[in-house]
Amino acid sequence: MAGGYKIAVLGPVPRDHITTYQGEVVEKYGCALYTAVGAATLAGPDSRIVLVTHVRKADRPRIARLLAPFPNIETGHISDAADRGDVISLVYLDQNRRSERQTGFMAPITIEDVADLLDFDAYVFVPITDFEVSLETLRFLKKHGNGVIVFDAHGPTNVCTLKGERLHKLWIDRDLWLPYIDILKMNLEEAGCSWFEAEYDPDDLSEKGELPTDQLPAFAAHCLSRGVKAVYVTLDEGGSAVFFNDTDGRLHEEIVPRVPVDHVVDTTGCGDSFAGGLAFGYLKTGDFIEACRYANALGAQRCTGTELAIYKDLKTTERQIAEAYGA
Repeated sequence: MAGGYKIAVLGPVPRDHITTYQGEVVEKYGCALYTAVGAATLAGPDSRIVLVTHVRKADRPRIARLLAPFPNIETGHISDAADRGDVISLVYLDQNRRSERQTGFMAPITIEDVADLLDFDAYVFVPITDFEVSLETLRFLKKHGNGVIVFDAHGPTNVCTLKGERLHKLWIDRDLWLPYIDILKMNLEEAGCSWFEAEYDPDDLSEKGELPTDQLPAFAAHCLSRGVKAVYVTLDEGGSAVFFNDTDGRLHEEIVPRVPVDHVVDTTGCGDSFAGGLAFGYLKTGDFIEACRYANALGAQRCTGTELAIYKDLKTTERQIAEAYGA
């Protein structure tokens, strides 16, 4: 069954001012918008995708117009009551590295925002800064909700300074969050912010602040021991590393190669798209590796253009997966 899924996407829809690594200047809305549209395009017209976010009053009608071509995305949980939303400037140094500044801040997503979504199949959290989702909200959905919880570590590993600079930070209270997460995703920099034991040593990280790949199994094993079902770490051109315990309780590690892209236009939102594909892929297959292939496909689709229409339907995406993986 391809359609009929109920997926809640929770996170900001920031107004982004982007300077690409090729020098092109783009202004658009992003983050949870990419997750919702990617998942909605895959899941098809019989699905219900609910976007849960807080935005500025000036931005809400523009966001509604962007979502109008996707009738299976419900906008009733987009709130402008607080008149607060994320505003971010991104300057890419290369295809993957960027400097960031944040001048607008959404009201956090609370229990009241999700109390009527308890019968959903999946909850996909894509925060980008540490204040946007409360631990209480996550705990509430884990206890009362029916769906799998997919959580992007981008949020708790990023902070905004007094001058608006967005910088990485240690996920100090990591172990308070892990029991309420089913599927955890991140990149190598975010893994570097998340893995420490009794004492943190920044010299353990690479020059880019990334966690060395040989430390990923120990980090993943720690997360799995705290209740997480699967850990995904994106490796840029290296694809994605997937970790979960097999039926015998042993750590299974597998690298799922990337879906090739001939021409990269804009990588903004690739991780958000990955999260949407991951949730859909897991609901459809119940398999962590197969889910990663859908996630890689959506991430690859996102970087080939700047428009929301860049995402492909299920049939086209599965053909893309078959070409990439020989399945």
